Amino acid sequence: MSALANRQGADDIETVLAVPGMHCAGCISKIERGLMDVSGIASARVNLSAKQVTIHHDPLLKSRDLVFAMERIGFESEPRKGNLARSPSAVKPLLAPLAVAAFASMNVMLLSVSVWSGADGTSRELFHWISALIAIPAIAYAGQPFFRSAWAALRHGRTNMDVPISLGVLIATALSFYEVVVGGKDAWFDGALMLLTFLLAGRVLDAMMRDKARTGVDALLSHAAQGAMVVGEDGALEWRKAEELSPGMTIRVAAGERLAADGIIVSGASRFDQSLLTGESAPVPGAAGQEVLTGTLNLDAPIDVRITAIGGDTTLAEIARLMEAAAQDRSKYVRIADRAARLYAPAVHTLAALTFAGWMLAGAGWYQSLVIAVAVLIITCPCALGLAVPVAQVVASGALMRAGIMVKDGSALERLSKIDRTLLDKTGSLTLGRPAPDPAILTLLPEDAKAVALALASHSRHPISKALADALTAMEIRAVSMENVEERPGQGVFASWRNIEVALRRPESANGVAVTLEITGHPTWLIPFADRLRPDAKEALSRLSKMGIETSILSGDHAASVSAIAQETGLAAQAEALPADKQQAIAQLQEEGHRVLMVGDGLNDGPAMALADASIAPGSASDVGLQASDFVFVQDSLIALPRAIHAARATMRVVRENFALAVIYNILAVPLAIAGFVTPMIAAIAMSASSLIVVGNSLRLARAAK
Repeated sequence: MSALANRQGADDIETVLAVPGMHCAGCISKIERGLMDVSGIASARVNLSAKQVTIHHDPLLKSRDLVFAMERIGFESEPRKGNLARSPSAVKPLLAPLAVAAFASMNVMLLSVSVWSGADGTSRELFHWISALIAIPAIAYAGQPFFRSAWAALRHGRTNMDVPISLGVLIATALSFYEVVVGGKDAWFDGALMLLTFLLAGRVLDAMMRDKARTGVDALLSHAAQGAMVVGEDGALEWRKAEELSPGMTIRVAAGERLAADGIIVSGASRFDQSLLTGESAPVPGAAGQEVLTGTLNLDAPIDVRITAIGGDTTLAEIARLMEAAAQDRSKYVRIADRAARLYAPAVHTLAALTFAGWMLAGAGWYQSLVIAVAVLIITCPCALGLAVPVAQVVASGALMRAGIMVKDGSALERLSKIDRTLLDKTGSLTLGRPAPDPAILTLLPEDAKAVALALASHSRHPISKALADALTAMEIRAVSMENVEERPGQGVFASWRNIEVALRRPESANGVAVTLEITGHPTWLIPFADRLRPDAKEALSRLSKMGIETSILSGDHAASVSAIAQETGLAAQAEALPADKQQAIAQLQEEGHRVLMVGDGLNDGPAMALADASIAPGSASDVGLQASDFVFVQDSLIALPRAIHAARATMRVVRENFALAVIYNILAVPLAIAGFVTPMIAAIAMSASSLIVVGNSLRLARAAK
């Protein structure tokens, strides 16, 4: 192996290949090991969520060389155009095969019941022929995802998990058709179709998770504006798409618009909502000479900005890359079903092959030997194994849904069950994210002052004004009539009342968020705002502690507001953390052997949520927070956290029980099948019974969310 394959040189370049054919943990190790054997490749990292591999290699290696190397490993690939391009859905190509397999399986099972019930002679032959006419085309179509993958591997002298699956399905189908042609008693089309149905269902669920993981990055990129108004040298304005912008251009950003590029303010002053990037709840002022970032919202007044970075060079794109890299690291987590399948399926098919060879050596003849081998294949069909995880996940997900917690990724239940550290973002996660006026101060205001404040606040769409109006309305205050009402960007709302000047404005200086109510001839009232803890927050933190989970705050907010919440909850806290800082904190904990749960709601939390072992977001979270999370809780109460973890731990106990039941079933049934005491028909019945036992055990999770 070349020295380049052992270290990444300074001159190495990066190429990203899209690999639509990989779908399991075995694919990850096969691709990474195979590529590292190629001279000139320094490193190869698979992102199973995005179905891509990132390769650092010698510049002498071209994209076509990498594609050829992937072909030799047994995977088709192509260079991905644009490091942040959107990936096609992995679910859609599997839906039609799943529908065909499920529909055919149900119909063939009905016909098989008639045969098992005693149909004989011409009736049995008719049912077998009808089953063949339904099953063979259905298997040929629904089995394509497995057949193509198996053939691609065999063509290059390799094997994968789809090879034994394809062999089992094809042998069972061929032997069943032979039985139909010669007028035999048994046919096992139902077993082959059921196997395909369960395997495709599992693959669809897995693909849905991959799509959700990728849409987190897509949602993040959607926060950049689609274009901007470019100011020409002569002062003329021209609209340009985002991809047509370039560094050095000057763009004009109106109040209420998002920035399409990073830049420096050259004229004007305004305030900016950077909460999606930094988590800071208060608007950030900006003036000439200060930097502004893609995706932030200009709140108050028009500004001119000289572009310094566009597209993939912006801060927003960097956060997207952090999310992709984090998802890539988490995709290397090998789930319990993958670990079991990697050992189970090869053992089963090896056992069937040895059974065939043993009976041939015993002189039974090829037909009888093959029938017994097929019985072994059917009775050890991994349907119970395939159901062990998804059925438990579905039942637990239903229980959590009834408790107001949506499970977006069933496999995350396994990761959540092992959590021993929780990191909480402050604004919108630990707190409600809705600053409200201090009720004690509002109570002290004279009735006229309350009515004036409500009238002024109702003329503004600013979040603070709306919060004040809501609080006063809840106190059954009625607004007075105003004249000459004017909202001045960045200053406040001004009006006349009873021929005196009144104003609701931003104070010159105040700790935290506040407004002042000014009525000529009266004292000025300062109305502070505070973000409240979520309901049941202290009880939730207490339950987490009793479960052995240490909790702390990791926030992008300024130190003063974080310190106040930390003191109220008794939690350790880190403030003013950027997205990369949050990732670093999580990575440090993971290096120490901890399993980390990240609770966040904003765009700035996306990379951290993708890197954490599991993540949860409130229903009020940003699009990016919702997409990046594994779980979403829709109620305000923070008690959702210990409930979700309790349900996850219960789920994994049931999953382990399901695997134990499947193993016990095989220990009892396989020897009988190998000895020739079990016909393929009895094997199909036994296989179905084992699946029903697993389903019944999983139903105990219906009350897991408590």
